[in-house]
Amino acid sequence: MDIVNFTPVPALLGGIVIGLSAVMVLYLNGRIAGISGIVARVFRRVPGDTAWRVLFLLGMVAGGAATFAIAPQTADFTGLPSWGFVLAAGFLVGVGTRLGGGCTSGHGVCGLARGSGQSLVAVLTFMAAGMVTVYVVRHVLGGGVA
Repeated sequence: MDIVNFTPVPALLGGIVIGLSAVMVLYLNGRIAGISGIVARVFRRVPGDTAWRVLFLLGMVAGGAATFAIAPQTADFTGLPSWGFVLAAGFLVGVGTRLGGGCTSGHGVCGLARGSGQSLVAVLTFMAAGMVTVYVVRHVLGGGVA
């Protein structure tokens, strides 16, 4: 483990904030805080159901911007892959999200908390795919990114 990048307090605080936001969305709106579902339904324009989704997404962007403004060292943009790589990765994440019936936030944070068996299978699949990907990139392809 790289002890320099071991940051348990910010990770714990981030996890608490994510969990509280998921609880608030469920309690206040009766909705699951899965980001892919929130984004997909922003464009459906259901009366009374769009505003909270837009505000939730703006809050995510504002929170990231505020964190970067307060602690710019938290985001290191050096050594980024090409834009083509980033766009291809984003596309594959979108396809995987649709195939998996939701994203990691929906399944991992909200689905597991509700005891969903489908979410457990999805999270185990996400984790296994991530482990295989890191192994292939680091040890088969010889890359240092991942």
